[in-house]
Amino acid sequence: MNLLRVTATLLLFIASFAIYAQNCAYGCPTGASGQFIERPIYTLQNNANTKFADWVAYRVTSQTIDGPSRNRNWRQDPIIHASQTLIPSDYNGAHATLGTDRGHQVPLASFSNTEHWATTNYLSNVTPQAANLNQGPWARLENAVRVLARTGQDVYVVTGPLYEWHFGTLPGTSKQHTIPSGYFKAIVTDNNGWVEMSAFIMEQSLARNADYCSYEVTGFNVEYRTGLNIMPNLPGYKVGPIFGQTGGLTKELGC
Repeated sequence: MNLLRVTATLLLFIASFAIYAQNCAYGCPTGASGQFIERPIYTLQNNANTKFADWVAYRVTSQTIDGPSRNRNWRQDPIIHASQTLIPSDYNGAHATLGTDRGHQVPLASFSNTEHWATTNYLSNVTPQAANLNQGPWARLENAVRVLARTGQDVYVVTGPLYEWHFGTLPGTSKQHTIPSGYFKAIVTDNNGWVEMSAFIMEQSLARNADYCSYEVTGFNVEYRTGLNIMPNLPGYKVGPIFGQTGGLTKELGC
């Protein structure tokens, strides 16, 4: 019986590690301290004070995209205590008052062809994102990631919020929360050890017709502004040109 328990524990550990490695190819970000959640299509770290994830990591492939049309059934994350996250009614009046959408950090469209697509609608993966940003340059960047994935490449992404200025508060909730002032997205491909990366930061105030290509930054800039180590095990991390320069995937992302 003890041997069976040990075997079962080992198999569970191996399965958990596989999920971790799949979503965080170069190590999950460090520097945050909230609840760590691993799921088959993404890994995140929830912030009980802001009520939003400090970062989310995921991998987009040609197999995860281009599924059937999926709905947006917003739900409280079932494994986060209600005091540390939001519920659907907390967003009541947000669009009318703030001009925000419920913006996915992990895009539903990037996982519409998986059985786990509905987990992207958990509110731990959602923030109040300005509609012009969500439906404009941010959406176009997310689509560019899917276009790249259609070439057969696995595309690794780490994304999350910034809190650099006051955007507003949700009118439908009395819970303490902090709405992001902007967002970062770091995008990486690895072709047999040849690693390329581009990173972007966009403010909530961006116009709908803004060109996402104009907001490319270095990985160092993302880390400086977020306080995170976003890919701590990336080859050549902080010594080679990957993190210190822009343009790694500029062409591949349509810029």
